Amino acid sequence: MNHAQPQPTSFAQVLNQYNWDDIRLTIGSKTAADVHRALARSDAQQRLSLADFMALISPAGESYLEAMAQRSLALTQQRFGKTIQLYVPLYLSNLCSNICTYCGFSMHNAIRRKTLDMSELDSEVAAIKQLGFDHLLLVTGESERKVGMDYFRQAIPRIRPHFSHLSMEVQPLATEDYAELKTLGVDAVLVYQETYSRRTYAEHHLKGKKSDFDWRLATPERLGAAGMNKIGIGALIGLDDWRTDCFMVASHLNFLQKRYWQSRFSISFPRLRPCAGGLEPKSVMTDKQLVQLICAYRLFNPELELSLSTRESAAFRDQVLPLGITTMSAYSQTQPGGYANAEPALEQFSISDERSPQQVASAIRQRGYQPVWTDWQSAYGRQTV
Repeated sequence: MNHAQPQPTSFAQVLNQYNWDDIRLTIGSKTAADVHRALARSDAQQRLSLADFMALISPAGESYLEAMAQRSLALTQQRFGKTIQLYVPLYLSNLCSNICTYCGFSMHNAIRRKTLDMSELDSEVAAIKQLGFDHLLLVTGESERKVGMDYFRQAIPRIRPHFSHLSMEVQPLATEDYAELKTLGVDAVLVYQETYSRRTYAEHHLKGKKSDFDWRLATPERLGAAGMNKIGIGALIGLDDWRTDCFMVASHLNFLQKRYWQSRFSISFPRLRPCAGGLEPKSVMTDKQLVQLICAYRLFNPELELSLSTRESAAFRDQVLPLGITTMSAYSQTQPGGYANAEPALEQFSISDERSPQQVASAIRQRGYQPVWTDWQSAYGRQTV
């Protein structure tokens, strides 16, 4: 009698089936023939498997970067056209109740702490609108008691009318909180697992609610259950072996899309950057390898939104934007109050691309692409409350 294996009901169950070292070795053992097969499937417009994705991000895949890049460019233009969505982060607070080894906001770092009051928030919104942005990402440190739902209930209604698209990157919340945020006008929530290695995660998250690996891991599932329009995931590249972590992100995406197919999904590529109490990366990813990863995600999922932040240099961002990227930040200030009254001592990490929004938009146009400030899909599809 044939007994079908029960389907996993959470990504934690999927992750627990993997052995980290086995995945790392399997990726390392992929051959040129494996890469050829993955590229052939993509050319034939067949859906790639996780094994194909392994081949594309493997050391063997580096030799096929030109073919990957050409295919990635074609797939991106076919689905998204020659457009780049521009957004800007607004840091609401640098308060944090976690101790994380890699973050400038970590509770153990001796920096001045600040949370924007409503007047300061209005000033930030006005300054950002003068820069031309219509797509905003709200960011905070993880301090649920002082910068939690009560604060968001005050802040979001003041912000929402001024922007066509509103994203958030804050501490993980409960399903009912995400459902409420959606009614307040939040279009997307980003949450990065940082690393999918439980051992490495424990080494870097020493205190606070963020030390709960499984609570964070299940956050995208709570977002899906709440019906959030867009869900962003990713790993902090450098905490552990980047290829293994990025495979786990692809597997996570695979699981989420099957269960929460009505949501859109995005992936970001944050590489460790200098910050207060800075941490040296365990796994260094070269620029060439980041291009390889971007192209691999595009071939794996042609519908996926891919975002590149100002952590990366201006020259690199300009070169890679046609190869799969759909969304870019510009003129990011990583401290609360950074647009109306910049205070670098409050920042989360140092950025690399410091160009003005107009300079970034001009660079996009010079490459034959159109900078897009307004998210018409989001604005058109939003229900009014």
